[in-house]
Amino acid sequence: MSLKGVRASKEQLLTDEIKELNQKGHLIHQENTELYTKIEHFRKENAELKKKVYRARNVNEASCSSAPYTISNEYDLHANIRLQLSQPQPQNDEEPEKAMELGLQLH
Repeated sequence: MSLKGVRASKEQLLTDEIKELNQKGHLIHQENTELYTKIEHFRKENAELKKKVYRARNVNEASCSSAPYTISNEYDLHANIRLQLSQPQPQNDEEPEKAMELGLQLH
């Protein structure tokens, strides 16, 4: 009788543990599905942004082909471009002013 009681309680513990693990597995599967959906959304968004960037570059290249000064970073989308704006050099014996620095990064 006591052996039967021990087996029943052990079986109940194992059954409860299996149910808990199945619930955790279901939650993890659901979270995985949500993350996959988010990743697919970001991939589509990224592809659309790349198309826009390349279209803008093609338009800029066409309009800037006659411009005497162009800036190129060899189509590296991740390259940082830093521009600095400075004051013109003094004509006479004037004191030069400190250059104003602009930090512009294109991603």
